[in-house]
Amino acid sequence: MPHKMTLTGSATGPLREYDRYVAFDMREKGSPSAPKGLKKSTFISYTVFVAKKAFNKTGLTKKSIMHEKILVQGEPTLDIPIDECPGEIGIICFQITVLPNKNDKEANESKDKKEAKQEVSKAQQEVAATKQEEKQDSVSQPIAKEEKKDAETVQLEEKQLPTQPKGTKDVVSFDDIIVPEAFLKTRPNPVKTEEVIEFVKRTGHLDKPLTIEKDSKVLKDGYRRYIVAKTVKMDKVPVVYA
Repeated sequence: MPHKMTLTGSATGPLREYDRYVAFDMREKGSPSAPKGLKKSTFISYTVFVAKKAFNKTGLTKKSIMHEKILVQGEPTLDIPIDECPGEIGIICFQITVLPNKNDKEANESKDKKEAKQEVSKAQQEVAATKQEEKQDSVSQPIAKEEKKDAETVQLEEKQLPTQPKGTKDVVSFDDIIVPEAFLKTRPNPVKTEEVIEFVKRTGHLDKPLTIEKDSKVLKDGYRRYIVAKTVKMDKVPVVYA
């Protein structure tokens, strides 16, 4: 059975197009040590071959493949002509995935992200103003004795946070949340992610809270909403505990 391989990184050379597939070069660090007497391996170069149909589904282009971090899974091959395979090892790709870029700089923030942040801030201010007006109206009107709520119900309502989705148990700092490596290797559906961003623009909050472990703050569920919160630059996010 062929040996399966996994590569992570960016293309080190331009994309090359053929009849039914494309190819590009990658490289990874070699072994930090070798048996005594053998030369150490510093880098290993690979040439990756991907079917055009699979490549087009990733949304990558000739320009972006040089900058995006990608995950390639496949098996080595010796059947590719040497002029098409300049790398030391040829890889037939079974699956290619674009990974989230954790090193995005604020200088590269898109216009849409800035507008989304402004819309969220405006929505939050409007909701807060509405809550304040409702509170003033309720104070000005006499409340019948039989309509008064017991102390336990009042404490529960005070604990619930305004402008947060239903079911929220707490609000924590976005920077405190730890994302497992398994989530970072996935890419949420961009269409559904955009729908959540539009929801935040309309309401000022996420549609659902994130699920995390209470003590470690490790994310258990809601990676799409985590990406949205990062996109619109939320300082705090609603959570429930696993």
